[in-house]
Order: sequence, then structure tokens, then C-alpha cells
Amino acid sequence: MTGAAALAGQAALRTGAGLVTVAVPETLNAILETKLTEVMTLPLPDAGRGFFCMDAVRFLTKNLDGKNAVIIGPGLSRHEETQAAIRAFLADCTVPMVIDADGLNAVACDLTCLARLRSPAIVTPHPGEMARLTGKTTTEVQADRVGVARDYAMRHHAVVVLKGQRSIVAFPDGKAWINPTGTPAMGKGGSGDILTGMIAGFLAQFPNDSATAVRAAVYLHGLAGELAASDLGDKCVLATDLLKYLPEAIHVCTGLSD
Repeated sequence: MTGAAALAGQAALRTGAGLVTVAVPETLNAILETKLTEVMTLPLPDAGRGFFCMDAVRFLTKNLDGKNAVIIGPGLSRHEETQAAIRAFLADCTVPMVIDADGLNAVACDLTCLARLRSPAIVTPHPGEMARLTGKTTTEVQADRVGVARDYAMRHHAVVVLKGQRSIVAFPDGKAWINPTGTPAMGKGGSGDILTGMIAGFLAQFPNDSATAVRAAVYLHGLAGELAASDLGDKCVLATDLLKYLPEAIHVCTGLSD
């Protein structure tokens, strides 16, 4: 799903990251080159198969020099070799990372991989993904969103962003933050990819204050959605509209801080 990777990359750039690169199987590189202008691409060896595979892991790891944050997961698929390659990359990566979408599916198949991470991790599940990560049902997750997010964050020493109405940000020390912004208008495919990119964008700029970086991304993501819905109507908001309204959201917050 090349659109997911494109959205995440654009969101990181729009959030203020200076240089953003989307790593993509070389068979699909032309598609991403067409979709993206300011965001660069890094073609990964894929033996003509068109998916993230084990051949790409070492190549990708060698190209992490100069990178301040990494996103792994959006659009990668649940192909068996892709899932194994994701876990191998997680074990090798030394850069702070945001794990989302199919990256979370790879983690859910082997929860011990989080214990082997060499760098801080932020996981961004929606309720269904949180259910797979914890072995609970989605209903159980939704019944105790704060408790489930806090417990997972403390057990796995990761920052958890449990998406949904009033997204939860939970930290390994047991603290949790409930986001006050957002709207049902954001409940369309791609909105989560935008959030993932925003988190990585702020994380790259403020590596020494990851807690604030994550909370700022979640808050501004929801606020951009509210502004978009106010102008366009709930049914008409697209994920890309969040990118268009992000500058206004940042301006609003700057005005509030003054």
C-alpha cells in the first residue's frame, strides 16, 4: 500500500523534519517517485518481488546514518517474509522508531522482539491492533483504554499511543495522557499514517524530549482534524486534508502559548 508510506513521509516533512526519506522496495520505487516530490526515496533490494524482504534489512540498516527517527510498518503488508524482515530490522535498528500498522502485526506475532530493541520505541495501535498485541478482544481494550495502554507501556518499556476517540498516550513510568482534540471526521483510511509521520517528524527534531514530541503530534493531529471538519464538513475530510490544516493548527497553538 504505497499510499500509506507516502502519507507518513509527507506528514513528517510537513511537521518540520528537514529531510525525509521513504524506503521502498525497488520494484515500487517509480510509484513513490511519482507520488512524492519533496520527500526522497530509497530503493530497497527486493529481487523483483515488490515487497519488503530479508534482502533489504542489511541494506536498510546501513543507510540509517544521519537519521534521527525511523517509521516502520505503514503499507508493508502481512506477507510472511515481510513480517520476519520487520522483526529482523527492529532487532538491528539503533535509531528511535515509531512502530505502526504492519510493524505492529509483526510485533504481535513475537512479543519478545520488543525486549530485544536497541533503541526507544513508540507504538501507535488502533484498538484492533492493541487487541492483537495484548491477546484481548477489541471490546476489552475499549472498555479500559487507559489501563490497557498503561499496562502495555510499563510491561514493554515503550511509549503507547492508543488511537481512537480521545487517544491515549501512555509512558513506561505509568503516566498516561488523554488527548482532548479530534473528531469522528478523522475516521478514514490514512489518518493514522499521518499521525505516525507527525510523531516521527517531531521525534527527529526533539530527540531529548520524546514525551512532549509525541503528545504535541497527537494534539496537533486532532486539532488539524477539527479545523478541517469545521471548514469541509465531517463527511468530506480526507487524510491529506490533515496535512493542509496542520499549519493552521500549529498557528492556533502558537497563539494560545502567547
